Amino acid sequence: QVQLVESGGGLVQAGGSLRLSCAASGALFSIFDMGWYRQAPGKQRELVADISSGGRINYLDSVKGRFTISRDNAKNTVYLQMNSLKPDDTAVYYCYAEIRDIYFRTRDYWGQGTQVTVSS
Repeated sequence: QVQLVESGGGLVQAGGSLRLSCAASGALFSIFDMGWYRQAPGKQRELVADISSGGRINYLDSVKGRFTISRDNAKNTVYLQMNSLKPDDTAVYYCYAEIRDIYFRTRDYWGQGTQVTVSS
């Protein structure tokens, strides 16, 4: 079984910071792309940031300069450091990872989501 476990969400005032973590575990062989999506009420799900195994990074335009994605391959973990948070950042954040398991099957896995609420 391969699973992703998220942590770090919560309530913060505008201008504050949060750090999200997402750790993969189970019968995995390797991890390729990892990243974060978010979905706010009444809005489409959007890609916030992703990072490849080779270190290529993409950010949503509205979070550039405020959010930083990173990964620790030894811990099979991806992080999202969120600074200068705005009320518009309020959403459920979902991590994902493209994983090859020990049976050499490659597919995407998803965390259960963590709520980030930014008050004004």
